[in-house]
Amino acid sequence: MINSFLTKKVHYVSLLIQEIQAKAKGESVRDKVQSVLDNIRPSLRADGGDVELVDVKDGIVSLKLKGACAGCPMSTMTLKNGIERLLKQELSDIKEVIAV
Repeated sequence: MINSFLTKKVHYVSLLIQEIQAKAKGESVRDKVQSVLDNIRPSLRADGGDVELVDVKDGIVSLKLKGACAGCPMSTMTLKNGIERLLKQELSDIKEVIAV
């Protein structure tokens, strides 16, 4: 009886893992970029800024810096050394991040 219970649990967990992997494979690059940006966003908002995903095309991510980030003299550093570095680290498809 315990063996049957464990077998069913293992099968259930296996199905869940397969479902998660299938969803991850179907997730677009744009969705993945948005997910990374959602993780970065609280840090930007803490300083009064924000970022909006405009486009992802051929490995180039176009972003619009908003709020305090839009006029900040350090926005290039934030974009290249912060956002671009993290996106490249998480997603091998990303070549460059540009502000529009």
